[in-house]
Amino acid sequence: MDRGPTIYDPVCYHIPVPVREIIQLGNPLLREKSRPVKDFRAAAQTLADLRDTLHDFQQRNGFGRGISAVQIGVPERLIYLEIGGRAYKLVNPALRGGSHDRILVWDDCFSFPQILVRLVRAAQVEVDYVDPHGVAGSVAADGDFSELLQHELDHLDGILAIDRAINQHSFATRAEYERRYARERVVTVGGKQ
Repeated sequence: MDRGPTIYDPVCYHIPVPVREIIQLGNPLLREKSRPVKDFRAAAQTLADLRDTLHDFQQRNGFGRGISAVQIGVPERLIYLEIGGRAYKLVNPALRGGSHDRILVWDDCFSFPQILVRLVRAAQVEVDYVDPHGVAGSVAADGDFSELLQHELDHLDGILAIDRAINQHSFATRAEYERRYARERVVTVGGKQ
């Protein structure tokens, strides 16, 4: 009877741990710049924790596509995303560039899940990263994926969606957003703003 691999590889295997608490708006850690990852073995476990925390949040709240390590109290440059039927594990991600075209979005965040913020993001971005095995890669994204990458990269630099609000009228509770604005999630506004 084959019992599979016997070598413990933290990138491939996951030892279940309790879901991590998501730190909330007001916690000063959200405003700190995250440090680069140096220990890839520890990063693999943090990425597994991010995945489990994302899935728990999705199950309890019905939404969610990505999470950064700082949101679970680990101020390291790690992001876990699930979008377009694919999971992304980004170690030390860095924005390479973005388009001049812009999109207008209502952005939400696990760290303040009942508030949405209207803001403008680049319509397309390119992000360099290292995977959990230490292999360099890059990803090009547009639309929702572009917005998500920018949101999570901001977290790594201590920037929150509320900091990017268009103006003081660009906030809505989740309930009010659902009543008034849900159909206009992403709008291309073109040109440089």
